[in-house]
Amino acid sequence: QVQLVESGGGLVQAGGSLRLSCAASGRTFSSINMGWFRQAPGKEREFVAAIRWSGGSTSYADSVKGRFTVSRGNAKNTAYLQMNSLKPEDTAVYYCNAGVNIGTMKEGGLWGQGTQVTVSS
Repeated sequence: QVQLVESGGGLVQAGGSLRLSCAASGRTFSSINMGWFRQAPGKEREFVAAIRWSGGSTSYADSVKGRFTVSRGNAKNTAYLQMNSLKPEDTAVYYCNAGVNIGTMKEGGLWGQGTQVTVSS
């Protein structure tokens, strides 16, 4: 079964850091772009960050540039999102996505179940 499983969410104070992980299984993801999206209560899901399958290029939403860093594990079946200087407005459910388009930031067809990130002020 092909699936993505996120972990690492939690409650943190403003200014703190969290690292999200996304473990992919069921097939080889080494040639597939990986990305992160988030959805806050009452809002639509939005793009956060993405990394090309080769790891050679990344893309970020303006709201997280300079604070978040997306990366991949050596085996390419794991993706990470390092989140620093967190703000209350970063509070959302964060989803891992496989197949995201780096240029258009449009999601691919495979989603994880999501992990909650809550930033207190």
